[in-house]
Order: sequence, then C-alpha cells, then structure tokens
Amino acid sequence: MHRALSLALAAAAVTVTALPGVSVAATPDTVRWGPCPEEVAAPRLECSTLEVPLDYREPDGRQIEIAISRLASREPSKRRGVLLTNPGGPGGTGLNYPAVLAGSGLPRKVLDSYDVIGFDPRGVGRSTPVTCDLTQEQQYRGNFPPYAHTAADVAREAPNARTVAEQCATSRTAWMLPHTTTANTARDMDRIRAALGEPKLSYLGASYGTSLGAVYTTLFPGRSDRIVLDSNMGPGGYDYTAMRMFARGLEDRFPDFAKFAAERPEYGLGTTPEQVTAKFFELAERLEEKPVQGIGGMEFRGFTFERLYADGFMPELAQFWQAVDTDRPVPSVPTLPNMENLMAARFYVICGDTRWPGTVREYQRNVAVDRQKYPMLGASTAGIGPCAFWPAERVEPPVRIGDRGPSNVLMAQNERDPGTPLAGARELRRAFGKRATMVTADQGGHGVYPFGRNTCAKDAVTTFLTTGQRPPRDFACAAEPTK
Repeated sequence: MHRALSLALAAAAVTVTALPGVSVAATPDTVRWGPCPEEVAAPRLECSTLEVPLDYREPDGRQIEIAISRLASREPSKRRGVLLTNPGGPGGTGLNYPAVLAGSGLPRKVLDSYDVIGFDPRGVGRSTPVTCDLTQEQQYRGNFPPYAHTAADVAREAPNARTVAEQCATSRTAWMLPHTTTANTARDMDRIRAALGEPKLSYLGASYGTSLGAVYTTLFPGRSDRIVLDSNMGPGGYDYTAMRMFARGLEDRFPDFAKFAAERPEYGLGTTPEQVTAKFFELAERLEEKPVQGIGGMEFRGFTFERLYADGFMPELAQFWQAVDTDRPVPSVPTLPNMENLMAARFYVICGDTRWPGTVREYQRNVAVDRQKYPMLGASTAGIGPCAFWPAERVEPPVRIGDRGPSNVLMAQNERDPGTPLAGARELRRAFGKRATMVTADQGGHGVYPFGRNTCAKDAVTTFLTTGQRPPRDFACAAEPTK
C-alpha cells in the first residue's frame, strides 16, 4: 500500500529572441494519420509522428521523434483550425488527452470548431522518452522530499537528491538533458502547427500546460490564435517557487475538506472544521512515529494533498483517514504506468528550465520558514531535491513572460486550487498585462475546463474558443450549488 500511494503522489515583459532556425513557415499538411498505439486508442482518435530538431540552434542536426494525435472535427464546414492541448506535468503523456477532453464534457461546438490535437512532449511517453534509471525505491519515494522537522532532516535528504541528479546526468538519455526544456517543447508545438499546415495555433493547456502555453505565446505571438490557460502556474513556470507554492495550495484548499468531513460524522474525524484540521496534525504526527500498514506521516500528508485535486475524491480521502486512524484496511489506490519515465521527464524539465538553490543551507532556511507558514506540507515542498545538484549547463535562460503581443489569452482559475494556487495565477496575470483576461471560479480543486462544475467559468471559455469573444475584463464567477 505504501508503494501504491507513493506512485500515485508522484503524478502529483521583454520579447525573447528566438533561436536560429525556429521560424517555420506553414506548409501543406504532411502528417499521415493512422491508428493509435493500443494503450491510447480511443474512438476516432488518430496518431502520427513528427521529427523535430533536438537542438534548435542546429535545426538541420540531430532530429528526435514527437508523437501526436488528432480528434478531427466531424463538421468540416464549422472547422476553424486546430486546438493543441496539454494536460500538465511535466512528464505526463498527452497523446490521449483529446479523447479524455471529449469524454469529460468538452462541448460539441468546440469539437466541431477544431481538430483537437494531443502530443507527448519531448522526453515523454512515445516522444523520445528519457530516463534517470530510477530504482523502484526511488520511484516509491515520489516527487516530494520527506517532511523535514529539523535542519538535520534536510541534510540527511541531500545525498538521495544528489544521487538522482547524478543518475540523470549519466543515463543513456543524458544527451537529451540540455534540450528537454519548456522552451524547446514550445518550439516543437510550432513545428506541429507548421506540419499541419496551419497559419496559427489555438491552445488549451492545464496546470504545467499553462506555463507551456505562456512560453509558446511569448515566443510565437504572431502564430497564437486563441490561448486558454487553465489552473495557472506563476510566470516562472515550474520552478522552486512553484514547488514551494504547493504547500500554500494545500492550506487554501483544506478548509473545503474540513467542512466536508465535519458534516459527515460517520467518518469519525470531527464534527467541526477545526476538529478535522486538528485531526490532520494528530494523524500526521502519530504516523510519523508509528506507520500504519506502511503509511507514514509523509505518505499521509502527500495523499491528502493529492486527493484534494477534485471534490469527487473527498469520500475516498475521508475513508483513508478513517482507515489509518483505526488501523483498518486502507482502500487500494491504482498505480500509474511508466512511472520511471514520468519522474525522469519531470526532473529533466523542471531542473533544466531554471536554476534552483544550490546549497543545503538555503533549503534549511526555507524549510524553517515554510514549516511555520504552511505547516501541513511546507517542510516537504521547500525541501531539497535533485535540482539542487543538476548539471550547470543551460542552453538558454528561461523565457520571460511579458505583455508584448496580441490580447488573446484567457486564464481560467479556481480560487482554492491545491496544485496551482490563485496567488501564482495572479502573478502570471500581472505579467501578461493587457494580453490576458482572467476568470476565477469560487470553487476548489485543480482544473476548471471542462472538468469543473462552475458553468459560469466554463461558458466563458467555450464562448472564447468558439466565437473569439473574451470577457472585456477580469471577473469572478460565484459558487454554484452541488448537484
């Protein structure tokens, strides 16, 4: 059970000068569509591959393969272009995402208006996958460092972090290391656009996909059509600041669960939100001292965080708390496939995009701050990881998000999002300036469109994608009753 939990958790203003060879003119559709691989096959979903440069500074040099998919419009007369999609990550596959969106309520008029395009980003899944040769035990540890109660705890974790960084740097795919970045994935997106013969690209990206979309529309403002960013990271992307923001996200979101559990005394977790909150700390401390069924304090904290991504997980989370509290059998949790690649690709991107603090002392200071500020998770997410020991080579600096370009970005954001807190979304909104409008929804969870229940926010996105009409200014959608 401990292992299954850890696997589930791990899934938990200037114009940038484009590199030489980035400019690609649109050409007639040269993509040959065919059946998708068995593991992503879905009705009407077609797949293909495309070659792109490993290094965009050498566009005619070594090429890598990118896997792409298409859910074609069934109404050619209504089709206005392509809608490229990304579900987040980094490290997660996106090849089946068009089918997931269609099955999750993407409106028919959006499906008619676009060929919905998915892809595995470079280094992921079927797109020249990378590895760090992670052992099973390293995979079980997940993406969050252990909760550090003292400075010594941080120091003890440093050798593990260094080992993973060294494994990535010496793996058989280490030649991908300097080139597996958000900026290069954005350039790959423009190659997809060109191969499909489209002059412009519309985009729907969630979570880390908002960072990818922000970088794309910064690098290619003239080729950006309608850009929708859902559940937004800050303007720095998935950097150390974003990692620390997870703890704030949990604190923002937790009151929703505390209210849920308090209203259901059958779980035995407390009859007021304050009692449920106290129960969190009681269980975390108790499990830290004496794990139950292999579940320690960190697994408890992490699983609570992960299961607050959607309201639909709350009954399962309450049952989990009840089980570890009374030492009853813990509900089973499905494991994620391709865990090694998912984690490795995440490290390649987040450690390669930006520089993280490089000394143990810096992490010790930040852990001390966040342990007090966000006690539920802060002493984990501020902790030390492989990025602290990443190879120094960087092909280029991070892309700086700014306000130059067309006013064609719509941001959708839940007010209480554990994964991408509202505070980070507001920073991205400020960075975009006149380029963006933001719609917030008074609800919790990770993801607004089309998965959330707030029809006000979802209708704003649908209207923008299908008509181009965007709200004239930022606005907030009121909470809607649970059906």
